[in-house]
Amino acid sequence: MRRTALYDRRRSEVSDKRNGQSSKGRSGMLRAETVRVELSERIAADHLAVGTRLPSEPKLAAELGVSRATVRDALRALEQEGLVRRVQGSGTYVAHPRVPNSLDMNFGVTAAIRQGGMRPGVEHARHWVEPAAASEAERLELAPGEDVLVIDRVRTADGRPVVLSRDVLPRKLLGEGDDVVGAMLAGSVYEVLEDKFGITIQYGIASLQPVRAERSLTERLRVDKGELLFYLWQVDYAESGAPILSSHEYHVASAFEFSVVRRGPGKRIP
Repeated sequence: MRRTALYDRRRSEVSDKRNGQSSKGRSGMLRAETVRVELSERIAADHLAVGTRLPSEPKLAAELGVSRATVRDALRALEQEGLVRRVQGSGTYVAHPRVPNSLDMNFGVTAAIRQGGMRPGVEHARHWVEPAAASEAERLELAPGEDVLVIDRVRTADGRPVVLSRDVLPRKLLGEGDDVVGAMLAGSVYEVLEDKFGITIQYGIASLQPVRAERSLTERLRVDKGELLFYLWQVDYAESGAPILSSHEYHVASAFEFSVVRRGPGKRIP
């Protein structure tokens, strides 16, 4: 029986090699996938809370009955999914869930956080009125030096800072209502514009670029100096085509999962 089993196994390996992949390699991938699923299910079931340090690779390998290489492959896959983060010299930790953000859809930070199943919040909210800088006046089609309202705050997802946003609006839009400013500080500017003033944002034109966190950002976003952020600048337009809002946002890169619909190239014309 041993001889037959060994012969069959060798035949199988030769067959797999002819197809460009050994059975050993295939079984290794299957084991790593099994470990990945097991760990992701533990995280999803809250058996492993955010910030929990996972056991070392040798301990996980012994517990799950696999090799360290298999555990390493599984952890690498989980890190790519954003479920864990690995800190050199410290270990592997359960990561905060990422906020989904579709770049081809124009919706606010509050809506994005809710869509991700998390609780939106605000920290360090403040506001002021100032004369519009020349660049902002041009974007918002205002006279140079015309007053604008600035809404500055840190946006949180389940208590974790994920975005520092600064929204700039023409002061003349808002009248004298302090309650309106308070509502903007605490929630969605888009929702306040629509509910209080009947202004619906029809579309926005945005640019996105990677930047490194400087000291002024590290303190408010609770990230390390030099950590990767995405700076998004956008101008939003009403149904009439008038510019209403100029937004400057610093997104913590590790907190978001960006997606975009890329169209084409389609059929080429000869």
